[in-house]
Amino acid sequence: MTRPTPTRPAPAAARTGRTRHRSAPGPVAQVALVGLPFTWLGMVLAISFLETPLKFAAAGITLPLGLGIGRLVFGALNIIELAFATTLVVLVVRRSRVWRSVQMLLGGVCATLLVQVAVLRPVLDERTLQVIAGTPPPPAPWHLAYIALEVVKVAVLAALGVTIARLTPARGEPRPDPPN
Repeated sequence: MTRPTPTRPAPAAARTGRTRHRSAPGPVAQVALVGLPFTWLGMVLAISFLETPLKFAAAGITLPLGLGIGRLVFGALNIIELAFATTLVVLVVRRSRVWRSVQMLLGGVCATLLVQVAVLRPVLDERTLQVIAGTPPPPAPWHLAYIALEVVKVAVLAALGVTIARLTPARGEPRPDPPN
């Protein structure tokens, strides 16, 4: 007499018919993948290269007041940028086909943002607080470094958006990277 062997329940993937491989993004993910770099680019251009210089040209805005406003605005912008970067990384990682050019551009913009947020913003925040307190610090290159990285970020975001838009057809799987 043989004993019946116990049966194991089927794995969740087998029960639901879902597999673990990455698939083509849905329409919302596809629109987000194409639209987020351009939205991010527009925010950086509007805040860094339009609002910030105009703020200091407005009547009644003193240097300490303008710096205090800028500190709040850039803090909020950086939080949104980190959310955009995280979303883009997730969207790119979840694709069935990942483009090398997109990975490199996304890595570049993420690295630029991390240097700005983790290295330069703390130094600039401290200097801003010194100016607001009435004890301006000696000249330093940190603000120019931040501006230079903003220029780099604008260029990389534009290239990222154009590359994704070029490689992503209206429907279906993305086209592969063109030959070099």
